[in-house]
Amino acid sequence: IVERLQNAGYQAYLVGGCVRDMLLNITPKDFDVATSATPEQVRAEFRNARIIGRRFKLVHIHFGREIIEVATFRAGHPQNDEEEDTNQSSRNESGRILRDNVYGTLEEDAQRRDFTINALYYDPVSER
Repeated sequence: IVERLQNAGYQAYLVGGCVRDMLLNITPKDFDVATSATPEQVRAEFRNARIIGRRFKLVHIHFGREIIEVATFRAGHPQNDEEEDTNQSSRNESGRILRDNVYGTLEEDAQRRDFTINALYYDPVSER
């Protein structure tokens, strides 16, 4: 998945617990991918992909019994209503986030993740 997204011109990395497991020489239970491709672009690359989620769109790519979760890099929340309209984020009257599809860069995505395991990224194609 990572290689195919990269060949299509997108950034793509394994992310989170699977990277930790590989560093510890443990076989990962599952694989998560973070990419610069939007969910719609990921779905266009893989016929066995399905966009899920309304508040936080993800793509599930099916390989036999395995499901690989692919998330687009995320940015911070918008500061005003004008930014919400352009960044696909919205809140209700009480401030609750209804939709959080604010896409960003690899760096912005890493800053949004907790700094334990989820902020680990690995490119298996370049092995970095």
